[in-house]
Amino acid sequence: MKNLFFALSILLLTNCQAQQQDNPLIKELKDKVADKTYPKIDAILVTQGDKIIVEEYFNGFTKETKHDTRSSFKSITSLLAGIAIDKKLMSLDDNLGRFFPELKHEGKRKITVRNLLEMRSGLNCEEYYDIGPECEVEMVKTQDWVAFCLGVDLIREPGLNWSYNSNEPMIMGEIIARASGMSVMEFAKQNLFLPLGITDYKWTLSPKGQGMTAGSFYMLPADMLKIIDMVKNDGNWKGKQIISKDWIKKSTDCHIVIDFSFTRFSRMPNAQYESARYGFFWYRENLKYKDINTEVLFASGNGGQYLMYLPEYKLTAVFTGSNYGNWRGKLPFEMLLKYIIPAVKK
Repeated sequence: MKNLFFALSILLLTNCQAQQQDNPLIKELKDKVADKTYPKIDAILVTQGDKIIVEEYFNGFTKETKHDTRSSFKSITSLLAGIAIDKKLMSLDDNLGRFFPELKHEGKRKITVRNLLEMRSGLNCEEYYDIGPECEVEMVKTQDWVAFCLGVDLIREPGLNWSYNSNEPMIMGEIIARASGMSVMEFAKQNLFLPLGITDYKWTLSPKGQGMTAGSFYMLPADMLKIIDMVKNDGNWKGKQIISKDWIKKSTDCHIVIDFSFTRFSRMPNAQYESARYGFFWYRENLKYKDINTEVLFASGNGGQYLMYLPEYKLTAVFTGSNYGNWRGKLPFEMLLKYIIPAVKK
Protein backbone atom coordinates (compact mmCIF):
# COMPACT_ATOMS: atom_id res chain seq x y z
CA MET A 1 0.00 0.00 0.00
CA LYS A 2 2.87 2.35 0.88
CA ASN A 3 4.53 1.68 -2.47
CA LEU A 4 1.27 2.41 -4.30
CA PHE A 5 0.82 5.68 -2.38
CA PHE A 6 4.41 6.67 -3.15
CA ALA A 7 3.97 5.88 -6.85
CA LEU A 8 0.75 7.91 -7.02
CA SER A 9 2.44 10.84 -5.27
CA ILE A 10 5.28 10.81 -7.79
CA LEU A 11 2.79 10.60 -10.67
CA LEU A 12 0.77 13.55 -9.35
CA LEU A 13 3.93 15.63 -8.82
CA THR A 14 5.17 14.79 -12.32
CA ASN A 15 1.82 15.73 -13.84
CA CYS A 16 1.77 19.00 -11.88
CA GLN A 17 5.27 19.83 -13.07
CA ALA A 18 4.35 19.01 -16.65
CA GLN A 19 1.28 21.25 -16.45
CA GLN A 20 3.37 24.13 -15.11
CA GLN A 21 5.98 23.74 -17.84
CA ASP A 22 3.23 23.52 -20.48
CA ASN A 23 2.10 27.04 -19.60
CA PRO A 24 2.12 28.95 -22.93
CA LEU A 25 4.23 31.77 -21.49
CA ILE A 26 6.81 29.30 -20.21
CA LYS A 27 6.82 27.53 -23.56
CA GLU A 28 7.35 30.85 -25.35
CA LEU A 29 10.23 31.68 -22.99
CA LYS A 30 11.94 28.35 -23.68
CA ASP A 31 11.46 28.85 -27.42
CA LYS A 32 13.06 32.30 -27.25
CA VAL A 33 16.08 30.89 -25.40
CA ALA A 34 16.35 28.05 -27.91
CA ASP A 35 16.18 30.37 -30.95
CA LYS A 36 18.76 32.78 -29.38
CA THR A 37 16.34 35.67 -28.94
CA TYR A 38 17.73 35.34 -25.44
CA PRO A 39 21.27 34.19 -26.27
CA LYS A 40 23.69 32.25 -24.09
CA ILE A 41 21.20 31.38 -21.35
CA ASP A 42 22.56 28.09 -20.01
CA ALA A 43 19.95 27.10 -17.40
CA ILE A 44 16.65 28.30 -15.96
CA LEU A 45 15.23 26.79 -12.77
CA VAL A 46 12.14 28.27 -11.17
CA THR A 47 10.04 26.92 -8.32
CA GLN A 48 6.96 28.16 -6.52
CA GLY A 49 6.51 26.35 -3.26
CA ASP A 50 6.98 22.69 -4.14
CA LYS A 51 6.02 23.21 -7.79
CA ILE A 52 8.65 23.27 -10.50
CA ILE A 53 7.65 26.05 -12.89
CA VAL A 54 10.54 25.47 -15.26
CA GLU A 55 13.77 23.49 -15.28
CA GLU A 56 15.60 23.70 -18.59
CA TYR A 57 19.21 23.50 -19.74
CA PHE A 58 20.62 24.87 -22.99
CA ASN A 59 23.80 25.18 -25.06
CA GLY A 60 25.16 21.77 -24.12
CA PHE A 61 24.68 22.29 -20.38
CA THR A 62 22.79 19.59 -18.48
CA LYS A 63 21.50 18.98 -14.98
CA GLU A 64 24.86 17.37 -14.18
CA THR A 65 27.01 20.25 -15.51
CA LYS A 66 28.66 22.46 -12.92
CA HIS A 67 28.51 26.15 -13.85
CA ASP A 68 30.74 29.04 -12.86
CA THR A 69 28.77 31.10 -10.33
CA ARG A 70 31.03 34.14 -10.81
CA SER A 71 30.22 36.89 -8.31
CA SER A 72 26.93 35.37 -7.21
CA PHE A 73 29.18 33.33 -4.93
CA LYS A 74 29.82 36.52 -2.93
CA SER A 75 26.32 36.06 -1.49
CA ILE A 76 27.27 32.54 -0.38
CA THR A 77 30.32 34.05 1.32
CA SER A 78 27.86 36.28 3.18
CA LEU A 79 26.06 33.15 4.38
CA LEU A 80 29.37 31.67 5.56
CA ALA A 81 30.13 34.87 7.45
CA GLY A 82 26.72 34.63 9.08
CA ILE A 83 27.38 31.07 10.22
CA ALA A 84 30.70 32.18 11.74
CA ILE A 85 28.93 35.04 13.53
CA ASP A 86 26.16 32.69 14.71
CA LYS A 87 28.90 30.50 16.20
CA LYS A 88 30.35 33.61 17.91
CA LEU A 89 33.67 33.15 16.14
CA MET A 90 33.55 36.84 15.17
CA SER A 91 31.24 39.84 15.10
CA LEU A 92 30.28 42.58 12.67
CA ASP A 93 32.27 45.07 14.74
CA ASP A 94 35.53 43.09 14.74
CA ASN A 95 38.23 44.83 12.74
CA LEU A 96 41.07 43.63 10.54
CA GLY A 97 43.56 44.24 13.34
CA ARG A 98 42.10 41.30 15.24
CA PHE A 99 42.55 38.82 12.41
CA PHE A 100 45.65 40.21 10.72
CA PRO A 101 48.19 41.11 13.41
CA GLU A 102 50.78 41.36 10.64
CA LEU A 103 48.87 44.31 9.17
CA LYS A 104 50.73 47.47 10.21
CA HIS A 105 48.63 50.17 8.51
CA GLU A 106 46.56 51.73 11.30
CA GLY A 107 43.75 52.88 8.99
CA LYS A 108 43.33 49.41 7.48
CA ARG A 109 43.42 47.76 10.90
CA LYS A 110 40.22 49.67 11.73
CA ILE A 111 38.23 48.30 8.77
CA THR A 112 35.41 46.19 10.22
CA VAL A 113 33.69 43.00 9.13
CA ARG A 114 30.59 45.13 8.50
CA ASN A 115 32.59 47.46 6.22
CA LEU A 116 33.74 44.45 4.17
CA LEU A 117 30.28 42.91 3.86
CA GLU A 118 28.80 46.24 2.75
CA MET A 119 31.60 46.89 0.21
CA ARG A 120 32.51 50.04 2.10
CA SER A 121 36.06 49.29 3.27
CA GLY A 122 37.58 52.37 1.64
CA LEU A 123 40.17 50.29 -0.24
CA ASN A 124 40.97 51.49 -3.75
CA CYS A 125 39.12 48.96 -5.91
CA GLU A 126 36.07 49.54 -8.12
CA GLU A 127 34.56 47.06 -10.57
CA TYR A 128 31.11 48.51 -11.21
CA TYR A 129 31.22 51.89 -12.90
CA ASP A 130 34.37 51.58 -15.07
CA ILE A 131 36.15 53.91 -12.68
CA GLY A 132 38.73 51.38 -11.55
CA PRO A 133 41.11 50.18 -10.51
CA GLU A 134 39.74 46.69 -11.19
CA CYS A 135 41.81 44.71 -8.68
CA GLU A 136 40.81 41.10 -9.37
CA VAL A 137 42.77 40.87 -12.64
CA GLU A 138 45.95 41.92 -10.85
CA MET A 139 45.19 39.79 -7.80
CA VAL A 140 45.09 36.51 -9.72
CA LYS A 141 48.56 37.20 -11.11
CA THR A 142 50.01 36.94 -7.60
CA GLN A 143 50.87 33.97 -5.40
CA ASP A 144 49.12 35.25 -2.26
CA TRP A 145 45.69 36.71 -3.07
CA VAL A 146 44.92 37.74 0.50
CA ALA A 147 48.21 39.61 0.85
CA PHE A 148 47.45 41.41 -2.42
CA CYS A 149 43.99 42.46 -1.17
CA LEU A 150 45.37 43.73 2.13
CA GLY A 151 48.05 45.66 0.25
CA VAL A 152 45.60 47.78 -1.74
CA ASP A 153 45.71 51.48 -0.84
CA LEU A 154 43.15 52.87 1.59
CA ILE A 155 41.78 56.00 -0.13
CA ARG A 156 38.71 56.91 1.94
CA GLU A 157 37.22 56.51 5.38
CA PRO A 158 35.80 53.00 5.93
CA GLY A 159 32.00 52.87 6.01
CA LEU A 160 31.58 55.95 3.84
CA ASN A 161 31.00 54.99 0.18
CA TRP A 162 29.98 51.80 -1.62
CA SER A 163 32.59 50.49 -4.06
CA TYR A 164 31.92 47.10 -5.62
CA ASN A 165 34.96 44.82 -5.81
CA SER A 166 36.29 41.32 -5.23
CA ASN A 167 38.87 42.38 -2.64
CA GLU A 168 36.48 42.54 0.26
CA PRO A 169 34.84 39.10 -0.09
CA MET A 170 38.33 37.64 -0.54
CA ILE A 171 39.46 39.19 2.74
CA MET A 172 36.18 38.03 4.30
CA GLY A 173 36.97 34.45 3.33
CA GLU A 174 40.36 34.63 5.04
CA ILE A 175 38.74 36.09 8.17
CA ILE A 176 36.34 33.12 8.27
CA ALA A 177 39.32 30.78 7.93
CA ARG A 178 41.33 32.46 10.69
CA ALA A 179 38.35 32.80 13.02
CA SER A 180 37.35 29.14 12.62
CA GLY A 181 40.84 27.62 12.58
CA MET A 182 40.14 25.76 9.33
CA SER A 183 40.28 26.57 5.64
CA VAL A 184 37.25 28.40 4.27
CA MET A 185 36.75 25.38 1.99
CA GLU A 186 36.44 23.04 4.98
CA PHE A 187 34.29 25.52 6.91
CA ALA A 188 31.89 25.79 3.96
CA LYS A 189 31.80 22.02 3.52
CA GLN A 190 31.00 21.26 7.16
CA ASN A 191 28.62 24.10 7.91
CA LEU A 192 26.77 24.80 4.66
CA PHE A 193 27.33 22.38 1.81
CA LEU A 194 27.01 19.02 3.56
CA PRO A 195 23.93 20.10 5.56
CA LEU A 196 22.29 21.04 2.24
CA GLY A 197 23.42 17.83 0.52
CA ILE A 198 25.76 19.75 -1.82
CA THR A 199 28.73 17.55 -2.74
CA ASP A 200 29.51 18.18 -6.42
CA TYR A 201 31.41 21.48 -6.72
CA LYS A 202 34.81 22.94 -7.49
CA TRP A 203 36.70 25.75 -5.77
CA THR A 204 39.11 28.09 -7.51
CA LEU A 205 42.29 28.31 -5.43
CA SER A 206 45.19 30.74 -5.32
CA PRO A 207 48.71 29.34 -5.83
CA LYS A 208 48.96 29.47 -2.04
CA GLY A 209 45.79 27.38 -1.69
CA GLN A 210 43.41 30.14 -0.60
CA GLY A 211 39.77 29.58 -1.56
CA MET A 212 38.33 32.20 -3.92
CA THR A 213 35.35 33.60 -2.00
CA ALA A 214 34.56 36.38 -4.49
CA GLY A 215 33.55 34.14 -7.40
CA SER A 216 34.75 31.48 -9.84
CA PHE A 217 33.16 28.70 -7.81
CA TYR A 218 31.58 25.92 -9.87
CA MET A 219 28.37 24.19 -8.75
CA LEU A 220 25.19 22.63 -10.10
CA PRO A 221 22.26 24.98 -10.78
CA ALA A 222 20.05 22.66 -8.71
CA ASP A 223 22.38 23.22 -5.76
CA MET A 224 22.26 26.98 -6.33
CA LEU A 225 18.48 26.58 -6.01
CA LYS A 226 18.95 24.87 -2.64
CA ILE A 227 20.88 27.92 -1.43
CA ILE A 228 18.19 30.43 -2.37
CA ASP A 229 15.42 28.12 -1.09
CA MET A 230 17.17 28.05 2.29
CA VAL A 231 17.37 31.86 2.27
CA LYS A 232 13.66 32.00 1.38
CA ASN A 233 12.98 29.84 4.45
CA ASP A 234 14.91 32.17 6.79
CA GLY A 235 17.96 29.92 6.98
CA ASN A 236 16.01 26.70 7.52
CA TRP A 237 16.50 23.62 5.34
CA LYS A 238 14.15 20.65 5.75
CA GLY A 239 13.56 21.45 9.41
CA LYS A 240 17.17 22.20 10.31
CA GLN A 241 18.30 25.75 11.02
CA ILE A 242 21.49 26.13 8.99
CA ILE A 243 21.85 29.89 9.51
CA SER A 244 19.99 32.04 12.01
CA LYS A 245 16.84 33.84 10.92
CA ASP A 246 18.39 36.98 12.38
CA TRP A 247 21.37 36.78 10.02
CA ILE A 248 19.21 36.19 6.95
CA LYS A 249 17.13 39.25 7.83
CA LYS A 250 20.14 41.42 8.64
CA SER A 251 22.25 40.43 5.64
CA THR A 252 19.42 40.79 3.11
CA ASP A 253 17.98 44.03 4.51
CA CYS A 254 19.51 45.94 1.63
CA HIS A 255 19.66 49.66 2.36
CA ILE A 256 22.63 50.97 0.36
CA VAL A 257 21.39 52.64 -2.84
CA ILE A 258 23.95 51.87 -5.56
CA ASP A 259 22.70 54.04 -8.44
CA PHE A 260 22.34 51.07 -10.79
CA SER A 261 19.25 49.25 -12.07
CA PHE A 262 19.56 45.68 -13.35
CA THR A 263 16.19 46.04 -15.06
CA ARG A 264 17.40 49.12 -16.91
CA PHE A 265 20.52 47.35 -18.13
CA SER A 266 18.43 44.45 -19.42
CA ARG A 267 17.25 47.07 -21.99
CA MET A 268 13.64 46.12 -21.42
CA PRO A 269 11.24 48.60 -23.06
CA ASN A 270 8.46 50.07 -20.90
CA ALA A 271 9.81 48.77 -17.60
CA GLN A 272 10.14 51.37 -14.85
CA TYR A 273 13.55 51.66 -13.27
CA GLU A 274 14.65 52.06 -9.68
CA SER A 275 18.15 51.70 -8.29
CA ALA A 276 19.04 48.37 -6.80
CA ARG A 277 20.08 48.35 -3.14
CA TYR A 278 22.90 46.47 -1.46
CA GLY A 279 23.13 44.59 1.84
CA PHE A 280 25.81 42.14 2.95
CA PHE A 281 26.83 40.88 -0.52
CA TRP A 282 23.11 40.67 -1.51
CA TYR A 283 20.96 42.90 -3.73
CA ARG A 284 17.32 43.93 -3.83
CA GLU A 285 15.52 45.75 -6.63
CA ASN A 286 11.89 46.80 -7.17
CA LEU A 287 10.50 45.43 -10.44
CA LYS A 288 7.84 47.49 -12.23
CA TYR A 289 6.27 46.53 -15.55
CA LYS A 290 2.62 46.94 -16.59
CA ASP A 291 0.62 45.78 -13.54
CA ILE A 292 3.63 44.14 -11.86
CA ASN A 293 5.12 45.98 -8.91
CA THR A 294 7.18 43.65 -6.76
CA GLU A 295 10.60 43.15 -5.20
CA VAL A 296 13.34 40.63 -5.84
CA LEU A 297 16.20 39.64 -3.55
CA PHE A 298 19.14 38.28 -5.50
CA ALA A 299 22.75 37.26 -5.85
CA SER A 300 24.38 38.37 -9.10
CA GLY A 301 27.35 37.18 -11.14
CA ASN A 302 28.93 38.28 -14.41
CA GLY A 303 27.51 36.53 -17.45
CA GLY A 304 24.01 36.08 -16.05
CA GLN A 305 24.39 34.03 -12.85
CA TYR A 306 21.48 34.74 -10.49
CA LEU A 307 19.94 33.28 -7.36
CA MET A 308 16.59 35.05 -6.89
CA TYR A 309 13.72 35.15 -4.44
CA LEU A 310 10.46 37.04 -5.06
CA PRO A 311 8.60 37.04 -1.72
CA GLU A 312 5.24 38.22 -3.11
CA TYR A 313 5.00 35.22 -5.41
CA LYS A 314 6.96 32.75 -3.25
CA LEU A 315 9.17 32.21 -6.29
CA THR A 316 12.78 31.09 -6.22
CA ALA A 317 14.77 31.17 -9.43
CA VAL A 318 18.25 30.34 -10.68
CA PHE A 319 19.67 31.49 -13.98
CA THR A 320 23.09 30.63 -15.39
CA GLY A 321 24.52 32.09 -18.57
CA SER A 322 27.57 32.87 -20.66
CA ASN A 323 26.94 36.54 -21.49
CA TYR A 324 30.18 37.58 -19.87
CA GLY A 325 31.07 41.25 -19.81
CA ASN A 326 28.00 42.60 -21.61
CA TRP A 327 24.48 43.87 -20.93
CA ARG A 328 22.83 40.59 -21.94
CA GLY A 329 23.86 39.21 -18.57
CA LYS A 330 20.87 41.20 -17.22
CA LEU A 331 18.33 39.53 -19.55
CA PRO A 332 16.91 37.32 -16.76
CA PHE A 333 15.21 40.44 -15.39
CA GLU A 334 13.24 40.83 -18.63
CA MET A 335 12.50 37.11 -18.63
CA LEU A 336 11.10 37.39 -15.12
CA LEU A 337 8.87 40.35 -15.95
CA LYS A 338 7.60 39.25 -19.36
CA TYR A 339 7.19 35.52 -18.84
CA ILE A 340 7.82 33.98 -15.43
CA ILE A 341 5.86 36.32 -13.15
CA PRO A 342 2.86 36.54 -15.55
CA ALA A 343 2.86 32.72 -15.80
CA VAL A 344 2.32 32.35 -12.06
CA LYS A 345 0.50 35.60 -11.31
CA LYS A 346 -2.87 35.10 -9.67
